[in-house]
Amino acid sequence: MTASNTCRTTATRARIAAVGAIAVAGSLMLTACGDQTNSGSNETDATTASSAALFDKLPKKYQDSKVIKVGTDAAYAPMEYEEGGKIVGIDPDIAAALGKELGVNFQFTSGTFDGLISSLNTGRQDIVMSAMSDTKARQEGLDDKGKKVGEGVDFVDYFTSGVSLLVKKGNPDKIATLDDLCGKKVAVQRGTIYEDTFKTQATKCKTDGKGTLAIEAFDTDAEAQTRVKSGGAVADLNDYPVAAHIAKTAGGGNDFEVAGDQTGAGPFGIAVDKDNAQLRDALQEALNAIIKNGEYKKVLEKWDVTNSAVTEATINAGK
Repeated sequence: MTASNTCRTTATRARIAAVGAIAVAGSLMLTACGDQTNSGSNETDATTASSAALFDKLPKKYQDSKVIKVGTDAAYAPMEYEEGGKIVGIDPDIAAALGKELGVNFQFTSGTFDGLISSLNTGRQDIVMSAMSDTKARQEGLDDKGKKVGEGVDFVDYFTSGVSLLVKKGNPDKIATLDDLCGKKVAVQRGTIYEDTFKTQATKCKTDGKGTLAIEAFDTDAEAQTRVKSGGAVADLNDYPVAAHIAKTAGGGNDFEVAGDQTGAGPFGIAVDKDNAQLRDALQEALNAIIKNGEYKKVLEKWDVTNSAVTEATINAGK
């Protein structure tokens, strides 16, 4: 997934329509655009926090608060989603393991995905952890046209994933590759790298004389999925773990299937403001620690995504 620096005020978010207020160390409710829903946390005993192996690596503000605020879009199973009034998934589980090394709680707050980067820029969140693809454009604060729209962010890369096409069960349009989409209509979440991929493919279709690729962009991926399910579009595009999870669970496994092979594998990163290098480096060290001690592997095994593992934490490895 990706995020733009455009601040949105959309109140209705189909993928998280059932989210209610969640109490986290008191009431935490951020109402600015991009942070319209509620929070979850991974609790660390404050009495043992200072004895955590990497506690001293953190900036003093986090040592004092024992909290790192995390922006996410909790509607992206299995990476992060709402269940039983909590934000759960791969990212929260990795954050919990990081929290043990750092001696702090990672408090997750869900907001619209394309507002997450701006939540860092304004200081509403300390990091973004939301299956966010690490790209040079985000590192440099560029929009999809290469225009400078922000200061950019740094990424601590913790996961790898390619993208996959999600089609209606039975694949009635026989979609196997992006080239098969020429002359057809697709649905996608607005502001994501998947929308950029479809735009690039649309240009290719036109150049190759294979017909127009029409793109419908929605605020949430759930809306894009609904469009595909209804037959209004032939495909959606998502990260492979997410597409596979949707195909397995939606409608009891009867609504969708993954078409073709996973392509374009690249890193997901924990986004950190460029002015927060000490926090970035502490996160990198903590990630390397859980890779070494096996806690990282346990999380990926739990969610059956071990093929997306990294062997070491890197900074800004995205292209």
